[in-house]
Amino acid sequence: MSLSVAVIGGGAAGQMAAIVAARNGHRVTLLEKNEKLGKKLYITGKGRCNVTNDCGRDGFFANVIRNPRFLYSAYAAFSERDMISFLEANGCPVKVERGQRVFPVSDKSSDVQKALDRALKAAGVSIRLNADVREILTRDGIVCGVRTDRGMEPYDRVVLTTGGLSYPSTGSTGAGFEMAKSLGHTVTPLYPSLVPLETVESWPFALSGITLKNVRLTAKKGGKTIYSEQGEMLLTHFGVSGPLVLTASAYIAEDPAGTELSIDLKPAIPEEELHARLQRLVQENPKKAVGGAFSGVLPTRLLDAVFDQARIRPWAPASAFTKEQRQALVSALKGMPLTVKGTRPFSEAVVTRGGISVKEVKPSTLESKLVSGLFLAGEILDVDAFTGGFNLQIAWSTGALAGGSV
Repeated sequence: MSLSVAVIGGGAAGQMAAIVAARNGHRVTLLEKNEKLGKKLYITGKGRCNVTNDCGRDGFFANVIRNPRFLYSAYAAFSERDMISFLEANGCPVKVERGQRVFPVSDKSSDVQKALDRALKAAGVSIRLNADVREILTRDGIVCGVRTDRGMEPYDRVVLTTGGLSYPSTGSTGAGFEMAKSLGHTVTPLYPSLVPLETVESWPFALSGITLKNVRLTAKKGGKTIYSEQGEMLLTHFGVSGPLVLTASAYIAEDPAGTELSIDLKPAIPEEELHARLQRLVQENPKKAVGGAFSGVLPTRLLDAVFDQARIRPWAPASAFTKEQRQALVSALKGMPLTVKGTRPFSEAVVTRGGISVKEVKPSTLESKLVSGLFLAGEILDVDAFTGGFNLQIAWSTGALAGGSV
């Protein structure tokens, strides 16, 4: 039976839902309030679009933070291998990079959107841009249409894929949450996640723009280590950002303030060896100032911050450098401390933590348990993951399942 289907939101999940529903013979209208589809896709992966992660089932679920079991059916319906095949079949060859991250060969996010455009057109989806949906209409607990800026429009089924609150400039303003709440759905508390962190300490501010490579970032809460990984991070005018920080933020999204961070600037060198190196530099440069003797240890501006932390005067003579000072310097190099003040706003967050409670959605179909004929997919649901293409795969998988279930 051919049904009339409205998909609200033309992001990753919405486009996939529209394609699958139309391929199944339904009359699908994709309603997007922006002037173009996939606006958020264009900025993901720094414009390269990390479309998914070729890690397999176990790898995928290991990287889903919130409600992974809810996604079992969605992943089974449309995995990362299905997404890779979809892109290549629609003219967008892909490549796999470090960490199994998948990108278009061209490194252009626009090519991902072009592949979706081709699939939408081939499936016969009707696309309406600049379409402002204001309400989902129901009769006796069953979907019967939507109300847009044009007026009432009848539909047999509605798929809600309006995204979360992250990157509101792309249209993710939370309107979908309000529509869902008006129908009786619960929206769990919303927080920015995969987001830069503001710090109490000001030393990173003066070093804004410096990238720290091959460092180890450790996060502790109440004395307990909750995250520790080696990689890359960035010092900013408000605190810290970069891959390590974004991942760390996912562990503390709901209660970031007071989290203790520690940066090991020399994770590959044990403390004993670092002591020996510093002692050797002092012996080789007895006539230099401390700052000059240790100039090769770190970039000058960063080294000055380490000296401040260790309470060492860089202009003091190296010949007078004491064992206690060496210990203080080693401690600073192996653990520059920071305290999290809070996260940056939703406008800088990759994803939204929280959303429509998955207890009110059927995991096997993504149909609402409260409103018959209403399906939900993408970031609007209370599911999220770490960086690396996993959140986009959630969008593709849930979109495909919702579209296939209408």
